[in-house]
Order: sequence, then structure tokens, then C-alpha cells
Amino acid sequence: MTAESDKSHPLDGSHERARPGDAKVFEHAGHAAFHHQLHGGEGKTRFQWYFLDQSRLPVAVQRWDLEPGASEGMHAHGDEQPLEELYLVVDGEATMRIDGRPFHLRPGDAVRAPVNSKHDIVNTGDSTLSLVVVFGTPTPTPEDWSWSAMATASRSAAASDVE
Repeated sequence: MTAESDKSHPLDGSHERARPGDAKVFEHAGHAAFHHQLHGGEGKTRFQWYFLDQSRLPVAVQRWDLEPGASEGMHAHGDEQPLEELYLVVDGEATMRIDGRPFHLRPGDAVRAPVNSKHDIVNTGDSTLSLVVVFGTPTPTPEDWSWSAMATASRSAAASDVE
């Protein structure tokens, strides 16, 4: 084995230091994390904005960690800055309200907040709530994923789901 093949791959759980140029394709958990208060929410929330100023995707991808009892604060993204947001629970429990309707969330659950919807999320659990939040300006029509076998499989699975 060469010295090169002995090195661990960054995705296998190792904590190898980033090399020049790596920052554009790899970010460590916690890289450039910050605390910020959103929309009059309460409690302590930590954020990480992945690939800020680097990704060419038309969305922001963030990780949010809310301490027990912390909240985002009720708000809406209207016509002035229209945003659609997707919230995916990674760990913990939460209640999210969208236009007055409560959704109780556990790991793996996701919620979409359309443009102009009044929404907030509250950590209702006893441990940190970790979310992946993806947001961006919506297009007039959904993306055409007809070329994707995964989209076809997902639509088929959704059609057979019974809630």
C-alpha cells in the first residue's frame, strides 16, 4: 500500500484537515457556524450555511440547531422577498405551524412553507432539535424531473402510500 492509499477518505468519518481548494467541495460540520435570532424567535439557535457564496444552486442549504424551547418566530416571506422553505428534521422533536395548522415533527419528517404562508417552528423536545433547511425563490412551475429514475420511483411510492 502506498502512503496515499493509507489516507482516510473525508466521508468515512475521518477528520482529515482540508487542503487548499477542498473548501469548494467539502465542509466540516460546524464550519463557520454562528448564533442568530430569527424573526423574533426565542431561545438559542445555532446555524451553519453550507457553501455560502460557492454553490451555484438557486437555493440556500442550512443546518439549524435549536435548544429545547427555542423557536424561529412566526413570520412569512411575501412578495417583497418570496421564499419557499423546506424543513427536514434530522434529530429531535418539534411543532411547526403553517397558517395556523400545527404539525408535530420527528426525525425524518419534512414540512414545506410556501410563499406567503405564516409559519414558525418550536423545539418541543428535551434535546437539541437539528434541522436541514433549504430555501430559495420559487419558479412559476415545478422542476421537470421526468428524466430521473429516482423521481419515477418516488412518485410510484407516493401513489401507493396509505396514510
